[in-house]
Amino acid sequence: MICIDSLHISLNRTLLLSIGLWPYQQSNLVRFQIVLLFAILTTCIIFQFTAFLTSKCTLDLFINVFSSALSLLLFVIQYTWFHRNIKIVKCLLEQLLNICNDLTDENEISIMKEYGSYAKRYTVGLMLIVIIFVFILILYPFWPHILDILLSTNESLSRPPLSGMFVTEYFVDQKKYFYLILLHGNAALFIGIATVLATGTLLIAYLQYACGMFRIARIACSYRLKQAFAVDTLRKGSLQNKNVIYKALIHAVDMHREAMRFSDSSISKFKVMFFFMIVVGVISASLNFFRLFQALTFRYDAERFLLPLLSVITYISYIFIGDYVAQEVMDHNNDVFVTVYNIQWYTASLNIQKMILFLLQRSTKIFSLNIAGLIVGSLEGAVTLLSTILSYFTVLYSIRT
Repeated sequence: MICIDSLHISLNRTLLLSIGLWPYQQSNLVRFQIVLLFAILTTCIIFQFTAFLTSKCTLDLFINVFSSALSLLLFVIQYTWFHRNIKIVKCLLEQLLNICNDLTDENEISIMKEYGSYAKRYTVGLMLIVIIFVFILILYPFWPHILDILLSTNESLSRPPLSGMFVTEYFVDQKKYFYLILLHGNAALFIGIATVLATGTLLIAYLQYACGMFRIARIACSYRLKQAFAVDTLRKGSLQNKNVIYKALIHAVDMHREAMRFSDSSISKFKVMFFFMIVVGVISASLNFFRLFQALTFRYDAERFLLPLLSVITYISYIFIGDYVAQEVMDHNNDVFVTVYNIQWYTASLNIQKMILFLLQRSTKIFSLNIAGLIVGSLEGAVTLLSTILSYFTVLYSIRT
């Protein structure tokens, strides 16, 4: 009997617990935590739009506000959707547990554990990258003071400008309440980054286990059927051997169906979320790419380059990592078709050949993870999104110049 702790998602559970989205522990304290974190995210967005009330509305102000506000809006969308569909997250976990518990072959169990370890490596690697990003964000406003200490210069430095991170308007003296405002902005960023990390790595874990199921289906077709066909050539018409082949085929078909169903459910349940994230993300990435281009090329507001840089890196990384994992699912499904096709199925009896046709016909249909009805989860889809971002950036550049 496999439990949740055996699925190699202990890190994912810790991350989800930190933001109140672990589906098995939803106490009143956790609900208060969710409200608090959601309030921090939304108020940080609101206080950016209030800048339009006290400043002249220009194209530069519009780009600066919307580029950072839409980045935070992505975090809000993902946090809200996972919270509202937390029962779906729980259902997928239980479905995965049931699939693993139904496995009886030791080799198949080891395959699922192997792909669980792959998911854990994704989580650990992304956590290390995020820790580096967070460290940079914390130290960024204080770099002038740090350099002053290291270089032993006696120049008096004022507090770093808040505009280095966000364009905000809190209707208070920003110099007096500098650290409180900085804490609010950093807290919103950290909550958002933790949300993307926790939910994204969980979806990666789901798809990695789906890859494991496709591999089990492929092995069931290759190893078991090859053994059965070898015996079948020696014992032509043996009823016992036909039963072995039938069981192997049924197991392969069932596991292939479960893999397709589980991987599709892992994405289809969040199609609406992905739709809004793609639309908002493309606009946000285009605006941040434009800000980054201005900062690095024309030295325009160069102190504001860090947030656009991290936003662009985060969004592009999210696209390519997500689409790469989806591409792995497609490739594993194609491997099943190649394996079945390469088996000497034509040497078997006519009834067995008819059963194998079920796998061949199923595999000839292209199986892909359709993301929000906009793109197909694959490396080609990632390139399509990137080209869309560059197209919007080109439009912004032509308007600005």
